[in-house]
Amino acid sequence: MITVKGEATLFCKLLSDCRCRDDSGSPLDLDAGLQQCLELLQTISLRQAMVFVVGNGGSAAVASHLVNDLCNSGGVRAMTLHEPALLSCYSNDYGYEQAYGLLLERMAGSDDLLLAISSSGESANIINAANTMRKLGGRVVTFSGFGGENRLQRLGEINFWLDSAHFGSVEIGHLFLLHHLADRLSNSGVGDE
Repeated sequence: MITVKGEATLFCKLLSDCRCRDDSGSPLDLDAGLQQCLELLQTISLRQAMVFVVGNGGSAAVASHLVNDLCNSGGVRAMTLHEPALLSCYSNDYGYEQAYGLLLERMAGSDDLLLAISSSGESANIINAANTMRKLGGRVVTFSGFGGENRLQRLGEINFWLDSAHFGSVEIGHLFLLHHLADRLSNSGVGDE
């Protein structure tokens, strides 16, 4: 049996082993990757551009939490794309795999940012969303786990990957990293302008 202390130790190791890569696949130091992501969020905020955040299941809950923090504390224009009526409309009419991508085609522009969250890094709708944002000329940052060579972690200009196949650990790890970014953004004072 793993104890709470044991779980905490495993989680700390998961975060300390987080891998970050740039868009060419070259490794980035985790702190450098987080700093680049923070600077990207600051730029988006100053330009009054949008941050779109997508995920499925628990990752959708992480996305919603992040949007709360970005809007409320960070002063960033941000939204998820999983409003139930709209998402079910697009899923019904075009298929779930296409829904986020088509919504981005209608809502996003080249100044905007997509934060794509997928524990497995293999969710077709999240991959399609990242590809759509890239085609629009927008920016993409990914958060994934599971397989070390999942497809999603090749689609962002900054890609964070957690070495775990446990949904709960990956989701909480992503939430920790994203909360850290939102806190740093809030403390930077960018959203106060």
